[in-house]
Amino acid sequence: MAALKYAGLEDTDSEEELPPGWEERTTKDGWVYYANHLEEKTQWEHPKSGKRKRVAGDLPYGWEQETDENGQVYFVDHINKRTTYLDPRLAFTVEDNPVKPTTRQKYDGNSTAMEILQGRDLSGKVVIITGANSGIGFETAKSLALHGACVILACRSLARGEDAVQRILGEWHKAKVEAMTLDLASLQSVQHFAEEFKSKNLPLHILICNAAVFGVPWSLTEDGLESTFQVNHLGHFYLVQLLEDVLRQSSPARVVVVSSESHRFTEINDSSGKLDFSLLSPSKKEYWAMLAYNRSKLCNILFSNELNRRLSAHGVTSNAVHPGNMIYSSLHRNWWVYTLLFTLARPFTKSM
Repeated sequence: MAALKYAGLEDTDSEEELPPGWEERTTKDGWVYYANHLEEKTQWEHPKSGKRKRVAGDLPYGWEQETDENGQVYFVDHINKRTTYLDPRLAFTVEDNPVKPTTRQKYDGNSTAMEILQGRDLSGKVVIITGANSGIGFETAKSLALHGACVILACRSLARGEDAVQRILGEWHKAKVEAMTLDLASLQSVQHFAEEFKSKNLPLHILICNAAVFGVPWSLTEDGLESTFQVNHLGHFYLVQLLEDVLRQSSPARVVVVSSESHRFTEINDSSGKLDFSLLSPSKKEYWAMLAYNRSKLCNILFSNELNRRLSAHGVTSNAVHPGNMIYSSLHRNWWVYTLLFTLARPFTKSM
């Protein structure tokens, strides 16, 4: 008992009573964590009971949640004209009893972005997401923004980007979201985007290369390259090169490239096994939309692997991710046959 008392963990009437020097706080999404002011550290588990908790219900009438310049959550009582870092809902917490995964992994095909980020506070993190006005990009942007990150939606159409910003602000009016113009079919647009972002003098902690086209008719971009190849791969490749210095300066940072399992169903070598660059931007006669998409996704994988090899030593990691087969998004909008296939598969695949 003497040892417990010396450590500040002496027996009390309640195991929920905090030891001296500890403080109970909450994250933006309502998860309770504990700050040890003596050792200047935080943890999710109660220092005595080892339990995890979250607050229940909405804030009382007249209360509002704010964030200070250090990213810490505080609360404003407009009725009594006072502020506090103590969440008024802490008197009504519920215990979190996570079920430990057995044979199934912790996250699976049914997990949502909000579940993956549960309990995380991304305040102070800056994120760029390409193609973030719809589909996977929008859901990713919304989830990161609702967890405190400053998210830049890099969209070909600024109007659609602004509409996506308003939808996110409709869920949390203090979300830090902004739309900027980025047309991956124009290398000049990519350059202008990078220059405009750098002019903001912001760090860059996460760059998500998400935008893509699928099943589009053959066409050349203003740079004279086949559009699927440029939008899905080369535009992102150029964007990462232009922002590499910011990523390094912001380390730890990461690049996430949204690829696809379909990268397995193609190759970019000729009959003799040598790399054939003409396959990447084929002529109209040699173009097949599905094959062009698969090749662009293979380029994504190869690029991500090499980027990680070169930059991981500098605190910048790169990962490629397969989001799921035939997710019903706007990706298939270019041909009615693909829309029909995606519609038929919709009940058996992941939702947005």
